[in-house]
Amino acid sequence: AAAEVLCLCAVAALWGGTNPFLKKGTEGIERVEKGNIALQVIAEIKFLFLNIKYLVPFLFNQSGSLVYYLTLARTDLSLAVPVTNSLTFLFTLLTGRLLGEEIGGKNAVLGMCLTMLGVTLCVVSSVGES
Repeated sequence: AAAEVLCLCAVAALWGGTNPFLKKGTEGIERVEKGNIALQVIAEIKFLFLNIKYLVPFLFNQSGSLVYYLTLARTDLSLAVPVTNSLTFLFTLLTGRLLGEEIGGKNAVLGMCLTMLGVTLCVVSSVGES
């Protein structure tokens, strides 16, 4: 179970750590304008996938999805989903903060601590069952 928990933590780090970079990589997409919806979609996809600031975090994010998919085959869903989703949120906040984004002050820090407490309880109860 410990290996699965580490894999889930890695997934959360890959997903959450790339979210702020994906947000930064999409800056400027609102200036892409085409005449009809089909050309607009194609132009936006081209903008994103020719933009290294978007493409690199996207590939790391998708590698997290691959690890998640492989880990789900041998992990209890009642552990995988809450651990991954809550830690993804934490990694997104922390990475955003490192990039200079505001994270919401004391309430956000309290929320992160409570989230970590909840994840710890999930992991301890899961490891205790094995």
